[in-house]
Amino acid sequence: MTAAAPTWDPAQYLRHAGHRARPFTDLLARVPDLPGDRPRIADLGCGPGNVTALLAERWPGARITGYDNSAEMLDKAHVEHEGPTPGGGSLDFSHADVRTWTPGEPYDLIVSNATLQWVPDHVERFGAWVEGLRPGGTFAFQVPGNFDAPSHRLMRDLAPRYGLTDTLRHDDAVLAPRDYLARLADLGCTTDVWETTYVHLLTGEDPVLDWVKGTGLRPVLTALADDPEARDALLAEYREALRAAYPPGAHGTPFPFRRIFAVARKEA
Repeated sequence: MTAAAPTWDPAQYLRHAGHRARPFTDLLARVPDLPGDRPRIADLGCGPGNVTALLAERWPGARITGYDNSAEMLDKAHVEHEGPTPGGGSLDFSHADVRTWTPGEPYDLIVSNATLQWVPDHVERFGAWVEGLRPGGTFAFQVPGNFDAPSHRLMRDLAPRYGLTDTLRHDDAVLAPRDYLARLADLGCTTDVWETTYVHLLTGEDPVLDWVKGTGLRPVLTALADDPEARDALLAEYREALRAAYPPGAHGTPFPFRRIFAVARKEA
């Protein structure tokens, strides 16, 4: 069985909203001043819009558009976050496929949070996105770098036993930090690339399983949606394996999560 576009569940995704937003706030902290007084901003892969709203806090006069290809995520974003911002800007959301999206106007900032790992060969899109920036504009993104972690390796080990041969991403879903640096520098950008391993303290029953149900496990849940018996059997095996790989401590379950960040500023 080959991969299909995953179906997203905004409520499940937002169950760990605080931890998921942390890398985005760390990314924004390194974005330099933007060239426009009322900047134009694109958020590629905006999801339910909760982190897109953080852009309006940083640039209250900006005109911000969040782009996503999930109707479920966009419905949540429209209801919860769309509209004018207190600083005289605006926040709206639109359907788009990041694999083919090209700036239709000059942008001061193009940003992406935990999305590009879903886009094969996403580095091939960087040239068009940087070209679409105003002089002095910035392209910034963060992606997970944990594809060799137990949470993902265990998924990949189990999936073929349930007929899911090409469903999950592998460690080549993202580049090494130095390779991102080289690609962006080749485009003439002043580039800052780094990585961080967060240790999230998760609580509740089977919290790592609950986490991946909102993101990495979505392709599996989508592929087995019409076979609940197989889905439940896989989840039972995966649950037991995660319990062994991530034992709880006195205060919760530590969940190490590596992230890769890049901030590339176009020459002014």
